[in-house]
Amino acid sequence: MHDHARFDTRAIHAGQEFDPTTGAVIPPIYQTSTYVQDGIGGLRGGYEYSRGGNPTRTALETQLAALEGGELGLSFASGLAAEDALLRTVLAPGDHVVVGNDVYGGTHRLIRRVHGAWGVRHTTVDTSDLDAVRAAIEPSTKVLWIETPSNPLMKISDVAALAELGRTAGVLVVVDNTFASPALQQPLALGADVVVHSTTKYLGGHSDVLGGALVFGAGLGDATGAGSGRTELADLAERVTFTQFAAGAVSGPFDAFLTSRGIKTLGVRMERHSSNALAIARRLEEHAGIERVFYPGLESHPGHELAARQMSGFGGMLSISLAGGGEAARRFAESTELFQLAESLGGVESLVNYPSEMTHASVKGTEAEVPESIVRLSVGIEDVADLLADIDGALARL
Repeated sequence: MHDHARFDTRAIHAGQEFDPTTGAVIPPIYQTSTYVQDGIGGLRGGYEYSRGGNPTRTALETQLAALEGGELGLSFASGLAAEDALLRTVLAPGDHVVVGNDVYGGTHRLIRRVHGAWGVRHTTVDTSDLDAVRAAIEPSTKVLWIETPSNPLMKISDVAALAELGRTAGVLVVVDNTFASPALQQPLALGADVVVHSTTKYLGGHSDVLGGALVFGAGLGDATGAGSGRTELADLAERVTFTQFAAGAVSGPFDAFLTSRGIKTLGVRMERHSSNALAIARRLEEHAGIERVFYPGLESHPGHELAARQMSGFGGMLSISLAGGGEAARRFAESTELFQLAESLGGVESLVNYPSEMTHASVKGTEAEVPESIVRLSVGIEDVADLLADIDGALARL
């Protein structure tokens, strides 16, 4: 496939060559744990054991790198497994992480409780405030963790400016691109070093597979290496690949296949997610029972202009603050019908979530605590008239 192919073409064809033996358009699922060798060490295609590599996973990893414009993609068993592999490769006891104050609760929990118990410190800041980020970076800072749009308050951070700040300070700049997806935002092209995804969400897109991914940039500068100041980004990618193999949190072949299949429709799905979400955000903005709508596609959003510059669309995620506080938020979340009350996001079906007690319950009492008045909506690709009717019905029951 040509390197200059556009996004939707890459999503369908990268790593997805037809089977040369049968001519099957869809590459086969290599549902195997091990591979016959041609004599000791005589590996066919480099495959030895599926923890180390599997052709179906390789196809997905090629697809992931192509989507993000990166040099290397790695596929993991979950988004948190991907995050952990990167963090444990980069960090050592005594190191420091700067992380946004509005990120996925599981990310904050991983940094604070798992790596914190290992002696890693962190500072939580509003990453949309460049001065606050600059002030938070210490000599021992190794990672700047950015999530944009953020979860669940949809804050927009300036990836290019933060990447430059990180590069000047010798800090690895990581962007969680789960909410936007590579269809709408390309953090590596904006200067980030590494992109992380929960592929469970928009990449898989059908709420039927768990997975995560890392994609490393190509020739975008240096990255921090444990104990040696600065090393090449390629060296970091090699070390994370080793961590993936040694720790073993890889995606299985069938999960990789389902994710690859979902990716092929990512571009058209994100268009529908975005148009539906914008229509709902505008309707909610007009309702007296809604105190605030958090959606970067609205001109009233403080990050709207920045989002319009660094994204090609505004996505399918939005949050609202109910004027009636926590009680009203709970009633709303439990009153919708098409919007099903559930964890997760990014599927073709619409979901409603109450972050304070669901996705972000683990960050209560921290700087990342989510107000009780907040409800998060993952807007699906159903007919927008039906979704609006569902929203109107729930609001009428408040």
